[in-house]
Amino acid sequence: MIALARPLVYVPLAMIGLAAALWLWPGPDNRKPEDTVNSEPPSVLTGRVAPLAAEPATPSELVGRSQEVLVPEQMPASLVGTSVPTGWARVDAFGDLIPTLALRQMFEYYLSALGEEPLSQLVARIKRSLAVLDEPARGQALDTLGAYLDYKLAVSDLEAGYGGSAGGLEMQRRMEEIHALRRTWLDSATADAFFAQDEAIDRFQVQKLQITRDSELTEQQRKAALEQAEAALPEPLRKARRETRRFTDYERVRQQLADDPAALRAWREQAFGTESAERLKALEQEQQDWARRWQAYSQERETLMASGLAGPEREAAVERLRNQHFNEMERVRARALDSVR
Repeated sequence: MIALARPLVYVPLAMIGLAAALWLWPGPDNRKPEDTVNSEPPSVLTGRVAPLAAEPATPSELVGRSQEVLVPEQMPASLVGTSVPTGWARVDAFGDLIPTLALRQMFEYYLSALGEEPLSQLVARIKRSLAVLDEPARGQALDTLGAYLDYKLAVSDLEAGYGGSAGGLEMQRRMEEIHALRRTWLDSATADAFFAQDEAIDRFQVQKLQITRDSELTEQQRKAALEQAEAALPEPLRKARRETRRFTDYERVRQQLADDPAALRAWREQAFGTESAERLKALEQEQQDWARRWQAYSQERETLMASGLAGPEREAAVERLRNQHFNEMERVRARALDSVR
């Protein structure tokens, strides 16, 4: 069984931006008595708190609610055309939940739409996904979700205490406190499964900062120390960093050789191989084509929005405009982009 401890306050360095709206949920320590009944997590767009009857003091209480929350069949606009992460529904021979990074990714997939839908509705979506599990794994997954939500709320208290960006020893101390808090809210197996990669990156970033700021190191020593720090990363992360550098180099070369397609093609083939270079070229052409059509559509849409048409007529005209510029899959993307501007 997965044991979940329940303490009092505090989420990860790599996730701080992702769940800012959730972290703004007012915790029980800074609420007035009347606030514990009529409250809702603030809108990710406005930062204001909207009234919602009988909203709980902590997010995890939403998980244990017996009454059902109606979940619209239509997904939030930002999730339209995307797929729910898979591979998270893993259990052992005894039917107990096996915590994985994929489970956290599934939680975050839905929570990323906070602001488009209230937290209670997003939690209901997650609970509906978890219903595919049999007991005891289902109950363990629900407990994990509750602990994870409270953990994300609690970390905001820590971040508020530190204020703005931190550096040096303060950054390291904050990182260590966050890592410890994860193992307070979640059991060790779950914390390791959810955050092992994030924590490896955190440690590397602290080391990198220390090495960069060490004035006693020569450039050669600094380079060697950075290479040694990177070598300590798990192989998937080292590979990702190598790929990132390759594409960073490619962007630089692409600008330099913008007027020499033959030279750019030769560099691309040497760097990525013939097959990958062809796929990269095709992808770039698709992106350029999309950007061109999106710009034309956006200009025509702005003209249409300012035309004075009534709401239903304007929406119908915009839909016709999308049909002119995009295919069926692209129209899903265009609607999602329209919804957030």
